Amino acid sequence: MLSHKGTEQLETQNLILRKFRFDDAEDMFINWANDERVTKYLSWYPHNNKQITEEFIDSLIKSYDSPETYFWAIVPKDYNKVIGSISVIEFSNNMSRCEIGYCLSMSFWNMGIMTEALKAVIEFLLNEIGFERVQAKHDIANPASGKVMKKAGMQYEGRLRKYQKTKEGKLVTCDMYSSIRE
Repeated sequence: MLSHKGTEQLETQNLILRKFRFDDAEDMFINWANDERVTKYLSWYPHNNKQITEEFIDSLIKSYDSPETYFWAIVPKDYNKVIGSISVIEFSNNMSRCEIGYCLSMSFWNMGIMTEALKAVIEFLLNEIGFERVQAKHDIANPASGKVMKKAGMQYEGRLRKYQKTKEGKLVTCDMYSSIRE
């Protein structure tokens, strides 16, 4: 049985994972939302202006009223600015599983930040919420994302051919990883 709690603040050795605030719009826009290199494999296009980012954050803040919303801002303790996000992008109460998606400012790639965030979120979702399975997938053209999943302790499960549509409408092959509650 799942015990939905919504987006609770999580803390790791180097990070604070917290709810987004409206004043995060500037950092989100500058650090990753406008960067086509960061959004290349995501389901949304880069933001052309800060107003798009502000509208997104406004709708996200409203969604926090639901205990079934899990969407964290990633804030390094030594930087104190939002540099990325990690969220549950879909879930099934009936099947007791969820899927995680994430993105991070390119300036902070290859530092272990996303691995640290992903580990904390997986632990929270399995142990606090009660999901039996937490999964994540990536376009095979983006193997770096798979490395993050593996480093976070997720197990490779296989390749899903022509599994997901890109924002341009093209079907791409994805690799699936998961962590399960023991």
